[in-house]
Amino acid sequence: MTVKNAIDKKAIRARYAEEREKRLRPEGNDQYLRLAGTGLSHYIEDPYMPRVERDPVIDHVDVALVGGGFAGLITGARLKEAGVQKVRIIDKTGDLGGNWYWNRYPGAQCDTASFVYMPLLEETGHVPTEKYAHAPEILEHSRRIGEQFGLYEHALFHTEVKDLEWDADRSLWIVRTNRDDEFTAQYVTLGTGPLHVPKLPGLEGIDEFEGHSFHTSRWDYDYTGGDPSGAVMSKLADKKVGIIGTGATSVQCVPHLAKACGELYVFQRTPSSIDVRANGPTDMDWFEREVKEPGWQQKWLENFTANQTMGLRMPKEDLVQDGWTDLARRIRGRISSLPFYKMTPRNIMAAFEDLDHEKMTEIRARVDTLVEDEETAESLKAWYRQLCKRPCFHDEYLQAYNEPGTTLVDTNGKGVERITNKGVVVAGNEYDLDCIIYASGFEVNTDQMSRNGFDVTGVGGLKLSDCWSDGMRSLHGIHVHGFPNMFIVGGFQGAALLSNVPHNFTESGLTIAMMIRHAREKGFKEIEVTRKAEDDWLKRLGRGNSRQRAMQSRLLEKCTPGYYNNEGQQGGLASEVMGYPRGAVAFFKYLKKWRESGKFKGLEFR
Repeated sequence: MTVKNAIDKKAIRARYAEEREKRLRPEGNDQYLRLAGTGLSHYIEDPYMPRVERDPVIDHVDVALVGGGFAGLITGARLKEAGVQKVRIIDKTGDLGGNWYWNRYPGAQCDTASFVYMPLLEETGHVPTEKYAHAPEILEHSRRIGEQFGLYEHALFHTEVKDLEWDADRSLWIVRTNRDDEFTAQYVTLGTGPLHVPKLPGLEGIDEFEGHSFHTSRWDYDYTGGDPSGAVMSKLADKKVGIIGTGATSVQCVPHLAKACGELYVFQRTPSSIDVRANGPTDMDWFEREVKEPGWQQKWLENFTANQTMGLRMPKEDLVQDGWTDLARRIRGRISSLPFYKMTPRNIMAAFEDLDHEKMTEIRARVDTLVEDEETAESLKAWYRQLCKRPCFHDEYLQAYNEPGTTLVDTNGKGVERITNKGVVVAGNEYDLDCIIYASGFEVNTDQMSRNGFDVTGVGGLKLSDCWSDGMRSLHGIHVHGFPNMFIVGGFQGAALLSNVPHNFTESGLTIAMMIRHAREKGFKEIEVTRKAEDDWLKRLGRGNSRQRAMQSRLLEKCTPGYYNNEGQQGGLASEVMGYPRGAVAFFKYLKKWRESGKFKGLEFR
């Protein structure tokens, strides 16, 4: 779709500011409710697998991996390939999979193409069945990795780490859990990520509703009928259901609810931008002919990252060809078309804004072509820059509002007013409901130690929470001074690649495995980054990002509230994700050279 009419930039800016102002709330991130310790704490219980009672574990392992999602799976697999046998995953879920263990809501699927999102495809021999795999396939792939690399053998499920303490006398970590386990590990990795603690809107009366309710990450198929594979939720045929939230989760499950519910009310504070997804099955003949060759997935990972990140050198080929790469190529194409003498920050920002206006005008125009009711269509249009919120791609969400039993309740930016024993109140109108579904997402901008439910005690009693009281400190986003033999599997202060988070894990996991193998071969007991190397890395990130962060701050302060800008209060996820100044591609090349040199500059092996 191409927008040919002239775009009134002044009017769009004014509308963006107006819509932002409606949604600003002084409490910022505190408008959400933490489930633990409330009358709704049962929402966080595991509805998928029963907890199996067992005796406390008191033993020793080579590596303890905190978190059984992709971060733990990738690192565990690389450790096994490096000859490390006693690897233990600890997770509060009942199985491997991390976020994909919890997200079993109808329609759940990855929003980055499967070929680059699902890790270790070549190693396991699995070929995704569609461009954007659905949740059951991703969960099954997680289990496949666990089986193939022997990661189930020492795993502890339905178990939460409560304390990690460094024992300097023995050069070991002591791991304590909520099930009275107390074992030691020579190394520990933290791969908990931000998407595992569900949150709720802090609404008056939220615990007074007398009907049924649940959070999307704990979908209640006993109540709705159906299953994660997409079977019709037949038990909702005579039910009045309300869903609160219109982010990525709601975008995926609303089409299924619209077909199943007697009546469905979607309560919207801010609409998501909905671009074309164009999902489809994998052509296996094409895969065997055009893709399958040694190293194919690494090639695809590097190509996606090179296309999607914002460097001006654009690859000739786009292997993935999705909404992310299309957007990035359009932006870079527009900026690179500027004459060299006009390549100033002001002109670059202007070119970026022009392209964004064009793209968002296309997305808003798409709503009119798919939604029959004009008033509903207007309410579904996103009035903000595309990257103010995580872009959504879907081919059925907008059409769901054409279903006769589906009603969009647009709160005009104010959100739901309160919950009663009968239902939901918006602008003084009460909607009687049988069931409320909270599609309110996970805690992202809360303190990491608090979110994880444990702190880490390093050398001399130093707490990680104190070490990071003024912000994260690390080398490469992996090593922290004062915490020997502890590694972080993530992307912050490294590539900071948010469009395909598992690529960060792929490179971190390989690096960690190579370091541990080196230490074992040389007979070292401890690995620790020097304070100077950590300081130098932070200075490098800070100097290289000063202009970038200033530009990012100016963009975010004009964005409608969301978790990227800490609900409009500045700070938050986007401001904390300080990455390598030259971008993700350059960081991955740098890290590969650093680890393969065998020198591991900046680390001390003892």
